Amino acid sequence: MTKAEVRATINGRERELRVDPWRTLLEMLRDDLELTGTKLGCEAGECGACTVLLDGKPVVSCVTLAADADGRTIETIEGISTPEHLHPLQDEFLKLSAFQCGYCAPGMIMSSKALLEHNPNPTEGEIRDAIAGNLCRCTAYVGIVKAIQNVAAEGVS
Repeated sequence: MTKAEVRATINGRERELRVDPWRTLLEMLRDDLELTGTKLGCEAGECGACTVLLDGKPVVSCVTLAADADGRTIETIEGISTPEHLHPLQDEFLKLSAFQCGYCAPGMIMSSKALLEHNPNPTEGEIRDAIAGNLCRCTAYVGIVKAIQNVAAEGVS
């Protein structure tokens, strides 16, 4: 079978890959590009652990075909910070211990980042709606919501 050509900007870097047409965006990111911050959870688009930004919008990469990313911009958890400087959301999640095991954190942070870029001053309800597709089994979401509110109050997206 013919491989699909994917040319995309991934974390600010132009990339060109050839992938099997049935490969998911998650598989391409993790297996081909070794961007393992994006987590494999349910493989059905239900848990949000694999959330990345595709042209600035959160998508679950486990049910998005890699070929659909051709010509687009992808941002993963690895692309929002450096080892020396965390993104404000990452920093605030850590300060508030907003998560316990951390498995949901990359997807939760990417969904939160998309929210704040679109709506820099969200209400609590809007925050909860934005992260509704991201499941966390360890917390009651109180710390997560507070972390997002704190970053919004600082005016950072």
